[in-house]
Amino acid sequence: MTSSNTSDSTVHPYTREMAMIHQVFRRESRLLAELVQEVRPADTARARILAEHWRLYAVGLHAHHTGEDEMLWPVLLPHLGLDAEQALAMEAQHRELDEGIAEVQGLMNRWEAQALPEDRDELAEALRRHYRQLCAHLDEEEREIMPLVALHVTEKQWHAVGERGLAETPRNRLMIALGAILEDTSPEQRQEFLARLPLPARVLWKLLGQRQYRRETDRIRGRRATG
Repeated sequence: MTSSNTSDSTVHPYTREMAMIHQVFRRESRLLAELVQEVRPADTARARILAEHWRLYAVGLHAHHTGEDEMLWPVLLPHLGLDAEQALAMEAQHRELDEGIAEVQGLMNRWEAQALPEDRDELAEALRRHYRQLCAHLDEEEREIMPLVALHVTEKQWHAVGERGLAETPRNRLMIALGAILEDTSPEQRQEFLARLPLPARVLWKLLGQRQYRRETDRIRGRRATG
């Protein structure tokens, strides 16, 4: 999701948006490991809910990383010189994360079928490994790469990356994606982010989106749903 519609190349890109999106993946990968670990043996109904959530998460993470690989690094790399190694390292880490995601998907498929406790435990451990690997990658990207993006990428180029992500989000998931981004923001960050959205999106969020996101988190998290 992108939160700006300006194309003024003299304006610095809104890179704080990236940290907000990253926080979604940090939170959901952590919660997935915890929620899977809590599932009772043979509770296949609950296993199906979490398996569906994992698949949506994995598709979203892959789309996020593909957008960076195809649209962000190509415009950033020509400006970096010796610092290009840092951006290239991000691409390599994306490939490593894909391997871990494939491992989790295989274990998820096996666990979903019968919700056996031994499959659950192996899956939860793989999810915890994925969480640690992902956080290390996101931390490095925010620390090393986002300052370079702020220096060398125009607002128009940055906006195009966000538009790519928005285009790949199903329309019936847009408010859920917005809620996921806003969940862990401070009041100031929330106000700033919403102010950059078109007015119809802000109205839709207020009238329908907040309830839609609450229903989604209630379904996925149960007792853990946020208040």
